[in-house]
This record gives sequence, structure tokens and C-alpha cells, in this order.
Amino acid sequence: MRWLASATPKSIKLKNKMYRFFRPALFKLDPETAHQLTLQLMRLAGYQPFREILRAIYSAPEKPVEVFGCRFKNPVGLAAGYDKDGIAIRGLATLGFGHLEIGTVTPRPQPGNPKPRIFRLVQDEAVINRMGFPGKGADFVARSLSRLQKQAARNVIIIGVNLGKNKDTPLESAADDYITLMRTFTPLADYLAINISSPNTVGLRRLQGRDMLERLLGEITQERERIMLGRGGHRPILVKIAPDLADEELDDAIGVILDSGMDGIIATNTTLARDGLLSKFQAESGGLSGRPLTGLSDSVLKKVLARVNGRVPVIAVGGIMNPDDAARKLDLGAALAQVYTGLVYAGPGLVKAIIKNLRKP
Repeated sequence: MRWLASATPKSIKLKNKMYRFFRPALFKLDPETAHQLTLQLMRLAGYQPFREILRAIYSAPEKPVEVFGCRFKNPVGLAAGYDKDGIAIRGLATLGFGHLEIGTVTPRPQPGNPKPRIFRLVQDEAVINRMGFPGKGADFVARSLSRLQKQAARNVIIIGVNLGKNKDTPLESAADDYITLMRTFTPLADYLAINISSPNTVGLRRLQGRDMLERLLGEITQERERIMLGRGGHRPILVKIAPDLADEELDDAIGVILDSGMDGIIATNTTLARDGLLSKFQAESGGLSGRPLTGLSDSVLKKVLARVNGRVPVIAVGGIMNPDDAARKLDLGAALAQVYTGLVYAGPGLVKAIIKNLRKP
């Protein structure tokens, strides 16, 4: 699906009056504290009457697209990392998203890396995080999604679940973690995303190498067949890749993804690069997201789309800070686009602005 921009504004930073009021206060808080505060506010926003108020503010015209067998009301989604445990789905759905990606979820609860582990690079419109998949684990997230199903609220938005291995699971046993998660979330999610590209779990990115990736996706494919034979249904499985792969490594990874029958690619995760940063936090370790990632993510997206050549859809994520950025990625050929750090700097009105700025050719 090709999308073109119309009447593209150069920036929508602080366009929304409410966010103009709240952003200075949020930016005075530690980034992780601000994140938890906004997440809890979105959880509360899932209850009446807040839900209807936010829908009235942020609703946008539907611009539906069908991707890997799912009908999305629009091509704009929330990237994994914001709602790791699926506690704010109802509230987040009011902001106009066409889909939400929950997680990254690990089989067992884990605390993640030591704090501080999020750094706001305001001069660069960027964030560095080294969270390390903190979360309450698969059972907790599964209960959250099950409650949504029982409340008949599950069908309000497409939900993907981003899957990761526990920190203490050896790389050689990584498939066990992903298979455990597949069994849990196949009945509960619209699609699954295999996260092998976070830079914040030691060794995880090694799973993108040809040999390890062939073994991992081979076992995942076998398990999917067993689930389908057991009438567990089919769920699209996507693989999320890093932006830091050399061309040969990228070709190898895409080749394995295609050969193993995966349903799509998410390009890209955060980067380890630090080129041209101005902020004092530039030396912090972790994955960099936001404006400095825009060009690199666009470059990788072009390579992925050329290599895939239409065989599977590609979700674009990385450095989408305004409607122009999203329109460009969709115009290049991405099926969907996801935002996260752009929301930190532009506010929740970003989603509506992107959708209103898109038209079908």
C-alpha cells in the first residue's frame, strides 16, 4: 500500500495545547518516572468518561489498510516498549492508533537493568534507553489480554505482542523462551513480533546472525505448525531487526526470515550509533531513538524493501518525529509505521496529525 503526504506541516511539536502545558513539567521529572506517570494516566484514561473525552479529542478519519491478513483502521501504530505489560490498552486505543504493540514480554518476570536506564537528549530530540526488558512476565500480560477479550473490548484495536528472551536464558536455549511465549499469546494477539535486535540484553543481537537465526526461526516455524495442527489458529509472526547490521549481515538476516516463512519484518530497533549528538548524555550506553535515528532507519528500510521485493510486508519504525517522517516511510513502501519517541517530543496529537496528513494515491 502506497501513501502520499498532503499539506505536510514541518513540525507539530507542542501543537496540542494540553501537551504544551504538561511537557515542561514532565521534562523536569526523571525520564523513567515521567514514563511511568504517563503510562498510569493512560491506564486511567481507559475508563469512562475519560475514554470518550480522549476519543473526541484525538479521533481521526479511518484510512484502513489490510496487512498480513489483519484489517488496520489506519497505518499508524505504537511501537513496543511503551506499554510493556499491557496495562493501558484501552486508554492508548483512544489516541487514534491503528494498532498497539505490547511488550517486550519475557516468559518470566524480570527487573531489567539497573537504574538510571533512560536518558532524555532534548537537544537532539532523542532518547537513550538500556531498560533490558523489565516486566511482569508472560502470565501477567496474558491475564490482561484475556480480560480484554472477556469484556468484549479486545476488538477495538489490532494488538501485537513483542516477544523476548529472559536475560538469564542462554542464547542456545533462546528458542525455548520464544516458543513458550508463542504458545501463550497465539490465542490472545493479532500478531507476534520476535525481538532479537534490542541492544540492551547481552548477546541478544547475535541471534540475527545466519546460523543462530536459522536455528531459532526453524524451531519457531515447527512450533507454529504444531499450534496450527492443534487448532490453535494462525498468527502472523514478524521479526524485528537492528539498524546497525552491515549490508552482508542484513542480507543474511532477511534471507533467513524469508526462507523460514515469517510473515513480515519490523525495521528497525534502536541504534548503538552516536554520530553528531549534542547532548551531555551521548556517552550513555543503550539504544538510541528519536531524530538521530531517522536517516539511518530510512536507509535500512529502503534496503529491506528492496531485498524483500514485496514478498512480505514491512513495518517501519525509527525516527518518526512528525507527519512528514511517517508519510515518507509509507511512501517508500512500508505497510505500517510505528511511533514512540516522537510522542515524547510532539505529544499524543502526533498520531492524529500523521493520519490526517495521509491520503491514498
